[in-house]
Amino acid sequence: MPLVVPGIQSKDSSNPSTEDWSNKLMGKKLGDTHDTVTFAKQDLPKEHRVLTPDSMSTMDFRPERLNIHVDNEGTVTNVRYG
Repeated sequence: MPLVVPGIQSKDSSNPSTEDWSNKLMGKKLGDTHDTVTFAKQDLPKEHRVLTPDSMSTMDFRPERLNIHVDNEGTVTNVRYG
């Protein structure tokens, strides 16, 4: 029987997929409120981190942590769990 990690290999309704977060965040900036170009930070999952091009990060893999990569202007360019 294969190993199934919730939210990674299976659809877990309590943990939206990377694709769901990508659809919500890609091309937007993170801010205090929602509008057509901004996503409110308070609506991100508890376990998240925002990574800029020059930021350092640990290499530990945490499947519940949402990694949000932004460019130098603060626009989301990539979203993934880990």
